[in-house]
Amino acid sequence: MARYTGPVCRLCRREGIKLYLKGERCYTEKCALEKRPYPPGQHGRRRTKLTQYAMQLRAKQAMKRMYGILERQFKKYFAEAQRKKGVTGDYLVQIVESRLDNVVFRLGFATSRRQARQLVNHGHFLVNGKKVDIPSYRVRPGDVIEVRPKSRDIEPIKHAVELARERTPYSWLEVDYDELRGTFLRYPERDEIDLPVDVQAIVELYSK
Repeated sequence: MARYTGPVCRLCRREGIKLYLKGERCYTEKCALEKRPYPPGQHGRRRTKLTQYAMQLRAKQAMKRMYGILERQFKKYFAEAQRKKGVTGDYLVQIVESRLDNVVFRLGFATSRRQARQLVNHGHFLVNGKKVDIPSYRVRPGDVIEVRPKSRDIEPIKHAVELARERTPYSWLEVDYDELRGTFLRYPERDEIDLPVDVQAIVELYSK
C-alpha cells in the first residue's frame, strides 16, 4: 500500500498541531512546530480565516496523518462506525485505536506510530502467540500482544521500552515490560484519548 514518504514534520506544521510522527523528537525543543509554528511554503505566514468546510477537512487530514491511514481505508472505518448504534465519532476513535500498529505504540514498544508500523511489518510481534505483520490488524479485547523472542534485543524496541517505563500506562491496556508483553483489555472511551482533533467535524464532513 502507498505511504507518505516525505518530511513528516511538514505535516505537523500544515495541520498546526503535533501529530507525534517522529516520536521522542516531538517532545523536545527540536520539534519543527516549536521552531516554525506556521504552515510550510512561502505563504505559510499569512493568516487566513478558514471556512467551516476547511476546518472539517483539516480535522480529517490531521486524524488520518496521525494514525497513518489513507483516505480509502479511513472512509471504510467511518462507514463501519456509522453503521453502529451510538455516537459515530466515538466508534471511529475506537476503530483506529484498535489497529495493531497503534496498540504497539500505546503499549510503549515503539516511540511513534510510524516506527510501530515498520516493526509490525517486519514481523517483530505476536498476537495471541501467532506472528502478525499487518499494521491495520484489528486487536480485540483480551488479545495478548508480545515481542517475538528473537526480536527482544532490537535496539528501537529496547529504547522505546526504556522511555515507556517512565510513563503511566493507559487504563485500557495492561503491560509487562519485563516480559515485553501487553494485553488489550477493552476499547478505550473517547474521553480517555488525548486526541487534538475535532472528531465531530469529521463526522459532519462525511455526513454531507
